[in-house]
Order: sequence, then structure tokens, then C-alpha cells
Amino acid sequence: MRRTELITHITDPITRLKRPPPAKIAIDGIDASGKTTLADELAVFLQKTGYPIIRASIDGFHNSREVRHQRGSLSPDGYFYDSFDYPALKKLLLDPLSENGDLHYQTALFDFRTDGAVKAPIEIAPPNAILLFDGIFLQRPELTASWDFTIFVDVSFEVALARALERDLPLFGDKAVVLGRYQKRYIPAQQLYMDLCYPRDHANIVVENDDPLNACLIFKHL
Repeated sequence: MRRTELITHITDPITRLKRPPPAKIAIDGIDASGKTTLADELAVFLQKTGYPIIRASIDGFHNSREVRHQRGSLSPDGYFYDSFDYPALKKLLLDPLSENGDLHYQTALFDFRTDGAVKAPIEIAPPNAILLFDGIFLQRPELTASWDFTIFVDVSFEVALARALERDLPLFGDKAVVLGRYQKRYIPAQQLYMDLCYPRDHANIVVENDDPLNACLIFKHL
């Protein structure tokens, strides 16, 4: 399927969601699956059709390094259980955009690169806005009730690792370090997520994204 056709097919059911309040869309998937790229593509398309878009990512709601690494810097359990501040995500972003929310939201709280807090402005969402939120582990029990629609971007671990060896090299500085972190921490944690939460089965749409230019779209629960 051509990329423009793929984006059109994904956005059709999103635009049919009942609003207000703002529609909250989760773009879920393992590390390096293409979640952020897809979310940005959806944002451009939906903005052109007149919808106010709120873009945010789970990366803006990390816990501190001390909390993230309390089980060890290479612990897969630590990656799954300790990486993100879900209460803050719900309080600052998801709950305000939900029914009975006041529409005053923030898109980030913490910068994992500097290991420090960020002061994202408090913004007011239009009632017909669409939140496009990308990240890992988005269909875990703490968050499932917050989403109006979920997209799972599915790739093999082999493809994800190959992409990560290029994408994450500037962050970690050495391919051996990237390889070690993925093999010991990230991939086992993602497998734990698959085993506990079955995100592919529960998503509204699955995008098989090993080849982004020829991605396959599977409608699951519409």
C-alpha cells in the first residue's frame, strides 16, 4: 500500500470519532518501529483537513534516571515498570482532554536527555482537537481506558534492531552499546509487554511496518 493511501485509510476512522472532548489517539509499538514518523504523518494530513492537532509523546513523561535504573541500567523489568510517570501523564494531559476535563493540558514534564524537569506551557485544547500520542507500552492497564483509538505499529525485532543501530548511535555513541542495551534491556522488556498486554490483538488498527513504503494495514476493532 502506498504511504499516502495508508495515511488516508488510518485517518478515516479517526475523523469519525465522536467529539467533544478531544479524540485521544495512541500510536503504540516497540522501539524503532516507526511510531513517531507515523504520528507526524497523521498530524500533517489531519491538519490539512482542518483538525486542531495536539502532538505529544511518552518521551515527555520519563521518570528520573534514578527511578528508571533502580533495578539496574540493563534490567528489562526496570524498562517496563519504571520508565515512565503514568500518573503525571494522566493528570497533565490525558485527563484534561477527557470527558469532564477542563481542556487545560501540558505535553511534557521531563527531559530524559538532561535528566531534568521541563516547563511545558499550559495550553487550552479546542473541543474538536485530536491528540496524537506516540510511545511504547501505551496499551498497558494504567492507560487503556484513556484512549479513544489505538494504532499498533508492528515490526520484527530484527528490523527494529537494525534501525536502532543507526538511529540511536548519536545517543549512545557506540554500536556495541546500542546492541547491548537492545538485546539485554529493550527487546526483553518489549517481549514482556507483548506477553502481558497483547497490544497487537487489542489495537484498533495494526500497521505492519517492516517496509514503511509498502506497509500493510490491518483493521482490527473499528
